[in-house]
Amino acid sequence: MTSAVSRQNRTLFDVLVPYSGIWANIATIIVGSLVIAAFAQLRFSLPWTPVPITGQTFAVLLVAATVGSRRGGLAAALYLFEGSIGLPFWAGGASGVAWSITSGGYIIGFIPAAFLVGFLAERGWDRGPWLLAALVAANALIYVPGVWWLHHELQTLIPGGSTFDNTLELGLWPFIAGDLAKIVLVSLALPAAWSLYDRYDPRARRDRNPDGNP
Repeated sequence: MTSAVSRQNRTLFDVLVPYSGIWANIATIIVGSLVIAAFAQLRFSLPWTPVPITGQTFAVLLVAATVGSRRGGLAAALYLFEGSIGLPFWAGGASGVAWSITSGGYIIGFIPAAFLVGFLAERGWDRGPWLLAALVAANALIYVPGVWWLHHELQTLIPGGSTFDNTLELGLWPFIAGDLAKIVLVSLALPAAWSLYDRYDPRARRDRNPDGNP
């Protein structure tokens, strides 16, 4: 059995954490949602757009690529629930209905994005150059409901409505460079973590040599 076969459908979390089962999964989902909430507090506002730049996207992609599709997607869904019921988990400590004004679509987009990148990570995309493509595709899934939601809200906030080009200027173009930087960071972190595991963890040697051969 080769290392590639033994790792099939296994994420970095699966090989590092020796526990499995429903309680381990629940704990992982809760911790994942808290990581997203923590990075949401890294906020920077641009003067010309109501949508802030935050660390949420970085956290969503990193968590999902580390723990997989179901746990990653559920962590993003739990984050949505936590903020919606009033926990101060949105950017800048906001919560409740405040999320729906301009950023609600992006937060909803975290769920399919997390599921996609986790799904691909389970199939080995988190260990090499294909991870970059997975992260770009997942990030695009965040933009789709995010821009649509923002456009809908601007129609009511701006007298006379808003053009779609104006929505893109407020909710898409200013964030591409920052999101690409976050994607690059995640695409470097995960393969590096796998490399460290292969080099230093004795369990990696057992994966490569399950029969104990040298």
